[in-house]
Amino acid sequence: MCRLSRDRLVRALAGAFCGRAASLVVQGGRSHIDGRSGTIDATTPIAPTWRLDQTGGLVLRLSGDWIAQSGEIPAFPPADLPAAAGNAAAGSLALDIAGVGRWDSGLIAFLWDVKHAAASSGLVLDTDRLPPAARTLLGLLPDTPAEPPAPPRPRFNPFARLGAFSLNAIAELGVVSLLLSAASRGAIRALAGRARMRPVDLLGNIRDAGPSALAIVSVVNFLVGAILAFVGAVQLRKFAADIYVADLVGLALVREMAAVMTAIIMAGRTGGAYAARIATMQGNEEIDALTVVGIPVADYIVLPAILALAFTMPLLYLYGCLVGIFGGFVVAIAMLTITPAGFMNETIWAVGLDQFIFGFVKSIAFAILIGVTSCRIGLKAGRSAADVGTAATHAVVTGIVGVIALDAIFAVIANMIDL
Repeated sequence: MCRLSRDRLVRALAGAFCGRAASLVVQGGRSHIDGRSGTIDATTPIAPTWRLDQTGGLVLRLSGDWIAQSGEIPAFPPADLPAAAGNAAAGSLALDIAGVGRWDSGLIAFLWDVKHAAASSGLVLDTDRLPPAARTLLGLLPDTPAEPPAPPRPRFNPFARLGAFSLNAIAELGVVSLLLSAASRGAIRALAGRARMRPVDLLGNIRDAGPSALAIVSVVNFLVGAILAFVGAVQLRKFAADIYVADLVGLALVREMAAVMTAIIMAGRTGGAYAARIATMQGNEEIDALTVVGIPVADYIVLPAILALAFTMPLLYLYGCLVGIFGGFVVAIAMLTITPAGFMNETIWAVGLDQFIFGFVKSIAFAILIGVTSCRIGLKAGRSAADVGTAATHAVVTGIVGVIALDAIFAVIANMIDL
């Protein structure tokens, strides 16, 4: 049976009760209604009790102090009434509160439960013996508990979902733009000698994003170059065009694969680490502490991460190009009738400086994208341990998808400028 909480009952009935025989008092930070004198004396409270008396009619006898704050208000099981309902005179349940001392909203909540139990057993609660104040309060409550509203049925509305997605995307784009703008202003202040970030943070991020990533960048780019050379060798050997394997490997790595594969590696390795670290700081309330002290989060956390990636990604891209071309060189020399000098000369002739510049610019753009999105996902993460893992996963997925999407945009731009 639905039971009205004590605090909710006090808030709902305090306005109606004030000005009557009882009064509203405050004790221990909670509001209570004292039905006798309006005050709470220092006497030892008596535990509230009740019993059903079937002698000469069905009577519910109450005794003790019915104070909600005491936490001793007993429950009234509805199963106690049906067996005794046959002995009730005229189908009524009388009340005897002669033994009740002090009372407040706890008594009203108990009587409300009794009223519902009596109604379900076909009895009428006789409230004539109640004090006028208690009778008035009990009359203000509904006869039956309100039924909770039925949950709304989900309706398929693609336009509403598309609109909500669009609004959320626009709002998130605005937040990311503001974060990038704040980091840019911090970079300008750093160039002017008024940096708010600590150099040790920048150097630590550079070490984690650069030298620590050389091993995985080497392995991935070497294998990519070897795979490109192997696929090219299988096809070009049919046309006696073995030498053009060097063109295929060089252009593919310098123009696309080295930058994209290095960015994907950094999104999974460094971007996820940034998001997890910032989400952990969010859970430990370190971000709140920085805000309270007045330290800009964009300068202290976001700017070192972006600068570290922007500094190391172009270098890793050039290193990836070198290692990838070497992988293609190994496969070409092993499978084809190509001399080492011929492979290198063909590569230098096929890959121009403009291709390196194009890949260099792409790697910087990828670095800024990974840094900003990872930091933003970490800053909006929740405060639980599970949210740290969720933030890291979202950062990796967002970084990889963003890198591929941005690379497609660069491909369209290169086609427009005929590069």
